[in-house]
Amino acid sequence: MDRNHQFFDNVEKKTNVKKEDIFKLAQTVSNENLRDERTLRRLISQVASLAGVPVSKQKEDQIVSAVINNNVPLDFSTLSKMFDNK
Repeated sequence: MDRNHQFFDNVEKKTNVKKEDIFKLAQTVSNENLRDERTLRRLISQVASLAGVPVSKQKEDQIVSAVINNNVPLDFSTLSKMFDNK
């Protein structure tokens, strides 16, 4: 099995978000300016809605700040901790 296919299957199992929906979302934002706060907040809202997970204003602010300031961790472990902190 292809590693990318396996990755998306694992994401689908953990989040209940279909990989087709992930690809569709990725296509819609591929030409967006993710340094634009309004665009970023809209994306966060879309992802939260798609995953059925509420995102507090505080968590949204943290994500926006991290992305705009180019402080997004690249390793999955750190990203996971960032989203798990309440």
